[in-house]
Amino acid sequence: MSDRIPTVEGQTDAGERLAHRHTPAYQTKQGVYTRGTSGFFQNVRLTAGLVMLFMYYLFPWLNWGDRQMVWFNLPDRQFYVFNATFWPQDLVLLSWLLIICAFGLFFVTVFGGRIWCGYTCPQTVWTQIFMAIERHTEGERNARIKLDKGPMTPSKFRKKLAKHTLWLGVAWATGFTFVAYFIPARELVIDHWTGQASTAAYLWIGLFTVGTYLNAGYMREKVCIHMCPYARFQSVMFDQDTLIVAYDTERGEPRGSRKRTGDADNSQGDCVDCGLCVQVCPTGIDIRDGLQYECIQCALCIDACNSIMDKMNYDHGLVRYATEHELDGGKTHWFRPRLIGYGAAMVIMCVAFAYALTHRSTVEAKVARDRGALFHETKTGDIENTYTLTLFNKTSFNEVYEVNFEGHPSARLIGPASLELAPGQTRVQVYQVQIAPDMLANSRLPISFIVEPAKHPENEVTIESSFIGPDRWK
Repeated sequence: MSDRIPTVEGQTDAGERLAHRHTPAYQTKQGVYTRGTSGFFQNVRLTAGLVMLFMYYLFPWLNWGDRQMVWFNLPDRQFYVFNATFWPQDLVLLSWLLIICAFGLFFVTVFGGRIWCGYTCPQTVWTQIFMAIERHTEGERNARIKLDKGPMTPSKFRKKLAKHTLWLGVAWATGFTFVAYFIPARELVIDHWTGQASTAAYLWIGLFTVGTYLNAGYMREKVCIHMCPYARFQSVMFDQDTLIVAYDTERGEPRGSRKRTGDADNSQGDCVDCGLCVQVCPTGIDIRDGLQYECIQCALCIDACNSIMDKMNYDHGLVRYATEHELDGGKTHWFRPRLIGYGAAMVIMCVAFAYALTHRSTVEAKVARDRGALFHETKTGDIENTYTLTLFNKTSFNEVYEVNFEGHPSARLIGPASLELAPGQTRVQVYQVQIAPDMLANSRLPISFIVEPAKHPENEVTIESSFIGPDRWK
């Protein structure tokens, strides 16, 4: 075996790589053939991806009591997430959650660049699966390049067939699992294979199957480079203290191949120009060309470079996470106003969201006073106001609600003392409040309706209103 570090496979020199990089954005070019690698950051990516996949594929098959643990029941407008039941009236919570995610993304980007893209973006996670299948069925980078350039033989056909069969299997599982969040998984698996599933179910499974197959199998880096808007606006959030995957030019240049043993050549930098950082990159860029919007911060080039540094007995860190201030010999400012602002806003909103979620009422109650007649006088001479109480049961079980009234000791509430509602049921009930005219101190009296759930009295709701009487005191 040669003791010389090889040059870039399939490429010649840095000038050609740079020229290749500056090819017009939408010009057709040869696909990216990635090389497998291992190392700390690859293990982090695999762990993060497996956790996401585990949750995505497993949740529809887990039960919480007598129902699916995560189930978006659109026909009944009920959305189950673990032990909580949400309704369309809780849409504000979803909006709040999306805002928190947006600020979280801003914070992460200012701190560490596109690490979301590199480690947990669904496009990245599913592309990892498809690339692993490709390496398993067709071999490593050189073998795949040779296979694609060669004629169609029985061996090539078998490898391609195995790859695409596995790709379609993963894509179908992805589409089926997505639909299983809306149709109970155990029902869907039977209906799907017996032809009893709805047309909409087959349509969505098919759309997600085709979408996953194309995105993760063929488009890959094109989604990150040309289609993802995050790649375009991320530069607005970067500053000189943002952690990025960077090549240390001062240490690495001038680059060049050399023997693994022998006297050190002080005229050369530590970069041996092996090209592994380019070969492992899922977007096909050369990190040595500097910061590029195509970089998804996956850090595979760091693992590849560190493996070569180990062979050369050099220190790690020629390619590493660093800031521009650090690369220029300056000091990184970790605590800066924008980062602190995003972080503080995210923490405050998370705490407020958690409070709103844990103190979310299980009943929605509204009271509207009759606007057609402010008041009227009964046969007994009492002053009467009419109110419409609207109740909505936000639990997943039948509930009885006690309706009480306070505001005046001599007032009488006329109407049912309790109302029973099924899960998700809305009940509209008319009530009258009567007060003797000589007991009214003025023409407007503040009153309150109190709705108390029998099973969970701690979720009692108080609705403020007013009682209107004759204007006799002017």
